[in-house]
Amino acid sequence: MVKPNEGQRLKLENLRGIVVGIMMDMSVWQQHEIEPLLNINLGLLRRNATQRHGVTKWKRGITSGQVSLENLEVVELHPELLNEEWSAYAAFVLHHEFIHALGYRDHDKFFRLMEKSWPGINAANDGPRFTEYLRWKTAKWIWKCSKCNKEFPRKKPSLGAYKCRKCSTVLVDVKM
Repeated sequence: MVKPNEGQRLKLENLRGIVVGIMMDMSVWQQHEIEPLLNINLGLLRRNATQRHGVTKWKRGITSGQVSLENLEVVELHPELLNEEWSAYAAFVLHHEFIHALGYRDHDKFFRLMEKSWPGINAANDGPRFTEYLRWKTAKWIWKCSKCNKEFPRKKPSLGAYKCRKCSTVLVDVKM
């Protein structure tokens, strides 16, 4: 876990307050204890993470049958989610992680139903855009298609091992 600085901590706390407040007003959460979410540890993922936007971590040795708020270690968000541009998506991601924190560990049909109940419907669609943003931010190489000019930002060179998804041409490595 990356320990947030004071500014990041305040943003995380503000985001938590917003998400928990909205959850308390949602009919889907009326039968659940939401208040304990106000006391769980919040942290940050490493800045160079590109695939994970948030994670719920349990204490070591916890099995599915022992999932409870008492056994929760921390909920972490990507630090880039604290930027104003991503605030709606950050709320959706924190809601997603809070569903896990409340004991719903698997991404099953019930979990997806709870997740889709979030009122910011468009925020859920920002996941791929956020991943692409992170890839461009951390890229050291661009895998470029010489035929259609499509570009794929990556941390390592492709070494000719990959083809374009659009036209099946071997991708060329371009150092950034």
